[in-house]
Amino acid sequence: MSMPNLHRNTWLHIGAALLLALAAMLLIRLHYANGATPAAESVQAGRKLAEAWCSPCHAIDASAARAQTRTAPDFAAVANMPSTTELSLKVFLQSSHPTMPNVILTPEQRGDLVNYILSLRQI
Repeated sequence: MSMPNLHRNTWLHIGAALLLALAAMLLIRLHYANGATPAAESVQAGRKLAEAWCSPCHAIDASAARAQTRTAPDFAAVANMPSTTELSLKVFLQSSHPTMPNVILTPEQRGDLVNYILSLRQI
């Protein structure tokens, strides 16, 4: 029985491509075998950014106290607002606001900070 309209070499190329894809997935899986995920690493990096840049005005987690003179919302409260989404936070962090310092974040830092804030959601 012959193969349908595809030459043997074509099937060999398809098989080789599938093997390469499987090998790449295995390598990625092995890279994260220690339990760390890109999301967990991003959340941790976002927390560090929040500690460095945001903690003077915001309570960045449930255990952090915010100075009584500050009116900035707690990050947990922001995370639990119905209107808070990944997109809304990224847009907010890209825009300047009169009551906030003009902190310029890279796209990666912005993503990390957003992932951290969203990790505080209690839904």
